[in-house]
Amino acid sequence: MAAGTEFSPYAMLESGFNTTGEDVISQNSDHLKQMVIRKPPRHVSGVRHSMSTATLQPSHDPDFGVGVIAVKSATDGKSECFPMIRSGSCAEKGPKQYMEDEHICIDNLLEYLDGKEGFPSPGAFYGVFDGHGGTDAATYVRKNILKFIIEDSQFPVCLEKAIQNAFVKADHAFADNASLDISSGTTVLTALIFGRMMVVANAGDCRAVLGKRGRAIELSKDHKPNSPSERLRIEQLGGAIYDGYLNGQLSVARALGDWHMKGPKGSACPLSAEPELQQIQLTEDDEFLIIGCDGLWDVMSSQCAVSITRRELMVHNDPERCSKELVREALKRNTCDNLTVIVICFSEDPPRRIEVAQTRVRRSMSVEGLNFLKGVLDS
Repeated sequence: MAAGTEFSPYAMLESGFNTTGEDVISQNSDHLKQMVIRKPPRHVSGVRHSMSTATLQPSHDPDFGVGVIAVKSATDGKSECFPMIRSGSCAEKGPKQYMEDEHICIDNLLEYLDGKEGFPSPGAFYGVFDGHGGTDAATYVRKNILKFIIEDSQFPVCLEKAIQNAFVKADHAFADNASLDISSGTTVLTALIFGRMMVVANAGDCRAVLGKRGRAIELSKDHKPNSPSERLRIEQLGGAIYDGYLNGQLSVARALGDWHMKGPKGSACPLSAEPELQQIQLTEDDEFLIIGCDGLWDVMSSQCAVSITRRELMVHNDPERCSKELVREALKRNTCDNLTVIVICFSEDPPRRIEVAQTRVRRSMSVEGLNFLKGVLDS
């Protein structure tokens, strides 16, 4: 923490350790089950930039919002546990002069699409778009990325391929729009949920972190030019990295837009619009997902964000207030960027307290510390 920074009660939660999502086993779409939707368990308010206008009502504060949808299996089978999705978001421009972030929260895809025939039910969609060089790219992708996904020929049979195609199509369509500044760019992270299946797609340095019984599981990788895999790809395609910047201009290795740095459509170039994807099957241990731009992760570890969110949910069980608290904490830690955070809960109940087995040896380690130590041992 920088000198003169306001004291934060969460500073001691910072572990600096993050567990990757490699231990989360991906399942394919054959596991999707037919489900029915019942009414939300409580009042639903609006989310800034939410496209789910039929479901969500406007809130008094345009920067904060929460949406709720409950789902269950058609057979109420005891062996299948389907998520009961609730989400909340918060966006602040922070210390920067302009706000270039965009985000989207759709808790009920079926209702948003007016019961589109053949569309898997139920579903939810979320995205964070961290713009740079203006807002044109971030705004365009936010408005169109879902359309490109559901209109792809691979949807919904092969979700990963459909999402991958959609990122590239959105990038090319943006370049063809003469009314927009195609030199602007944006990183993109989306999460698509169908029943118990969730697919996270990322191009850039936004991050998705799963809270799994108090442990942080990273479901995306930050695409920084200096990361070994990105550096190798960049250099093989004739690019260079100067002081951590791609070709001395951009601090990310993947983004949509930025056509002044790209070659002809379809050609391989150091700045890629192709996302990396992670598909998982949600279980009862998966409590919530945090999606945030780099303004959050520049000053906070994944484990710290999960610990803060879990502690807040146990107090008030409100994902909107959790996202607001994460933004407030990042501002206390002197983040230098815009801030956008979405918290998505998979149960209508707050997280259960983690019971630690009693031993004869007296100890003074916190639950957060135990989670950190367990993560180190598991890895």
